[in-house]
Amino acid sequence: MTVTYADKPWLKQYDEGVPEMVEIPNHSLHHFLTEAARQFPGNPAIILKGNKISYRQLDEETDAFAAALIANGFKKGDRAVIYTPNTPQFVISYFGILKAGGIVIATNPLYTERELEHQLIDCGAETVVVLSLYYNTLKNVQRKGKTKVKRVIVANIKEYLPGHLKFLFTIAKEKKEGHRVAIEAGDMSFQDFLATGKRLPKPSVEVNGDDIALLQYTGGTTGVAKGAVGLHRNLVANTLMLETWIEWEYGKEVFLAAIPFFHVYGMVTAMIFSIAIAGSMVIIPNPRDQKDLLGSINKYKPGIFPGVPAMYNAINNNPDVAAGKYDVRSIRACISGSAPLLVETKVRFEELTGGTLVEGFGMTETLVATHANPIKGRNQAGSIGIPLPNVDCRIVDADMGEKDMPVGDIGELIVRSPSVMQGYWQMPTETANTLRNGWLYSGDIARMDEDGYFYIEDRKKDMIIAGGYNIYPREVEEVLANHPAVMEVSVAGIKDPNRGETVKAWIVKHPGNATTEEEIIEWSKTQLAKYKYPRIVEFRDELPKTTVGKVLKRELVKEHEAAK
Repeated sequence: MTVTYADKPWLKQYDEGVPEMVEIPNHSLHHFLTEAARQFPGNPAIILKGNKISYRQLDEETDAFAAALIANGFKKGDRAVIYTPNTPQFVISYFGILKAGGIVIATNPLYTERELEHQLIDCGAETVVVLSLYYNTLKNVQRKGKTKVKRVIVANIKEYLPGHLKFLFTIAKEKKEGHRVAIEAGDMSFQDFLATGKRLPKPSVEVNGDDIALLQYTGGTTGVAKGAVGLHRNLVANTLMLETWIEWEYGKEVFLAAIPFFHVYGMVTAMIFSIAIAGSMVIIPNPRDQKDLLGSINKYKPGIFPGVPAMYNAINNNPDVAAGKYDVRSIRACISGSAPLLVETKVRFEELTGGTLVEGFGMTETLVATHANPIKGRNQAGSIGIPLPNVDCRIVDADMGEKDMPVGDIGELIVRSPSVMQGYWQMPTETANTLRNGWLYSGDIARMDEDGYFYIEDRKKDMIIAGGYNIYPREVEEVLANHPAVMEVSVAGIKDPNRGETVKAWIVKHPGNATTEEEIIEWSKTQLAKYKYPRIVEFRDELPKTTVGKVLKRELVKEHEAAK
């Protein structure tokens, strides 16, 4: 019999105990924190460089933050921006805003003033929690007078460091690295703000699953950043869906929280998931700090490590790991997202850790995960895996999106899930284009095999059309990654007077490798159809990436055009 999408063949691939559906309660997102603090008040919720914050303290400080917001005129439905990397203050302000009935906007600390200004104007937030390192950038934007920002709360990274590290940071790094700032009149330090709240009654704002919790902005790499509207129940749903995928024990798990919380992937898989099961999150403010990351794995023995391929690759290629200086064998379950996971990365990481690294998939608009390879079952190379519980998927024609493609054929992936956003903030046309008849149109070109495994061939917008042929960069990248010289690779289309577009590959070689561009091109001719192989190869020391490890293809293409 012919398999159809309605048959949900992926259900046969589920690990034992994974249900087809999960019941989604209508409680608030911060209910997870309240419950963890009730059951395990003394357990560490957060660990930062040795300093432990218990669930009791986290619950009390989020209550205080909410109370201080309300006392300063913050009302249910108001928006508040968190402008910090992974820190305890991020977690405290996040759940504090929710307890006050507010809506969180988590902002990338690496944004330029232009990008920050756009987001602040668009969301209309009056409140910003900012790390002192980025305070001057925020003030420069605020002074232009185009935003509604009037309430600024300034956090310092050292506030939750243990005593000896706080002392060393104060004398050696705080001023030198730009963390010491003069807070202007009208603005308030994070600790003074908390102190205000601790003198006030516990907040009692009624919040349920149908209230808005989050405006999560898309990265803007394909145009103007759009705010995906996420309800409390959307985020609760995705957390509970993820819980089914990995075996865990309530109150006993340790998470490595290196993936940025300001990205919805890190927010859900590292922060919310950890709190939902009363776990301990080991916070890594700078995921590129290998000494901190590996030292934390060595010391705190995390079992769950959500991340991106660049993080796993960095560990794979770290000579101290290979030499046995760090013990990474506590890691047992990792879901990789945000970028394609190459087979070589997976195999090497699993050899080093003894754990399981699987590729998953999600979008800002689905808050966050919709697919993952089974932790125990069959991992299909090159596949994003199978739909999580409660998720329904189809592949439709990429032109109109109205006709189901035969199973195995390529088309646009569309998704239906209780975690899907409500729409884009103040963008009715974009919302209507993306959400149609209860389905989210992903913009990803994909296919499903007869066993229910899905494969992303590429973004609709990334597809290369060369001489009338459709070429999917990911396929070319997968092939080039098999060449022994290649450590990292990205492929995109560049303008060509004869073919319209042609294929270019940007490659980071393994150190000391002497392979030439011409040798790569000649080799690729033996691996790819004539119209697919790269006509141009450029070697680079590194590839430009977002903070969550996505290669900035548009940046590479822009650099190529500028160099002509």
